[in-house]
Amino acid sequence: MPPRRKAPPPRQSVLEPVKGFIDAMLREDLDAPAKQRHTIPRVMERLAAEHDFELAGATTVWEYVRKRRPEIRAEALEGRRHLEGMVPQAKRPGEEAEVDFADFWLDLAGQRRKCVLFTLRLSYSGKAVHRVYATASQEAFLEGHLEAFTVLGGVPSVHIRYDNLKPAVKQVLFGRSRLESARWASFKSW
Repeated sequence: MPPRRKAPPPRQSVLEPVKGFIDAMLREDLDAPAKQRHTIPRVMERLAAEHDFELAGATTVWEYVRKRRPEIRAEALEGRRHLEGMVPQAKRPGEEAEVDFADFWLDLAGQRRKCVLFTLRLSYSGKAVHRVYATASQEAFLEGHLEAFTVLGGVPSVHIRYDNLKPAVKQVLFGRSRLESARWASFKSW
């Protein structure tokens, strides 16, 4: 029986002389806007122009960048991990909704008209009711609520979130305080 062959030592990557330069480009990308980050062709152009390096093919550079980009990002975030995070929002079914008006344009009888879209969206499921009105008037605001409550089969049990919608808010006071319109206050109490 002949002795087992030893595996040859791993070949050195053709990118070995320029890995540091590629890593520097990827570190520059950490602070750059998404549209200005280095693409593989741009990395290859810079290697050729700045370091006179044209030995590697696009696939080799692509594989290296694909592996190194997340590693460099993780290195940069090391020690700052506690600064990045999120607070999960725990919504429960039927408890909360959000209301807003949005402008949009509509072709009506051959003419382009600006209209408003009333939207009441449930926070948990994302189910929404939309109604189109000519203006964001208080009548449209109240009617949109009635339509939404009819379609949804009820009213959210905890609260509905609003921006500072003119049909509901008469005056914005200091902080989160608002002076509500009389009709809106009576509609809410109903």
